[in-house]
Amino acid sequence: MKIAVLGAGVFGSALAGVLSEKSYAVALYDPILKNKLSDCLEGAEMILLVVPSVALPELLPKLPKELPLIIATKGVLSETVFADFKDYMVLSGPGYAADIVDHKKTLLTATDQRIIDIFTTDYLTFEYTDDVRGVLMCGALKNTYAILAGFLNLKVGEPSWEDFINEVVDEMRELLDVNGANSSTVDLACGRKDLEITCKEPSRNYDFGQKLRENPEYLPQNTAEGITALKRIKNGAIIVPKNAVKLRFLMENSDKWA
Repeated sequence: MKIAVLGAGVFGSALAGVLSEKSYAVALYDPILKNKLSDCLEGAEMILLVVPSVALPELLPKLPKELPLIIATKGVLSETVFADFKDYMVLSGPGYAADIVDHKKTLLTATDQRIIDIFTTDYLTFEYTDDVRGVLMCGALKNTYAILAGFLNLKVGEPSWEDFINEVVDEMRELLDVNGANSSTVDLACGRKDLEITCKEPSRNYDFGQKLRENPEYLPQNTAEGITALKRIKNGAIIVPKNAVKLRFLMENSDKWA
């Protein structure tokens, strides 16, 4: 089976490597290098989407809607973005690309058994849930909270960091619940565990928050998915209850960058 991998960043390349190891035919599309999307899609039986979420509005209309779509892009808050596709599923969780490349034990979350069948190895394993919206929301929200963790200069191992994580987990539960997702999805790898590895170095979102702490005028030099997600939240992509105080703090103090 040929799988078209759209997005040649570190995570997309790592997942493409897993597919190649398992003897799938892989065509890797890199929008930056501008190789032809049509060549990548020709003969493909499945699409793996790993581009930055900011690229989706331009890319999605160009994709065949009849092919199964695996969404590994983080930053999307609702499955409605993919409503035109007949068959879509989500792969998410706390996976460092370097760990996958080095074959270190990694646990991810999948919303479809096909993902588990395709990607499972002796080092890459999965939890299953059918909560597509919840997995997408977790993948987007954890990046926004990582910006705040960096801004507050929280450090792993300190009580303030642990307290922050616990408070954010509770806030994420509420956010998922009021937006029609399953609040218990936060307990999966795509939730708390992904939040924990993102709210510390070397996360780009955490680093951006630290730079903001030092210079309120700072703008990111690299992709920080938390910014894109926060822009969408401020534009009404999800309901934000009044008791989501940390997310509301970000919304109210991000006029210069989101």
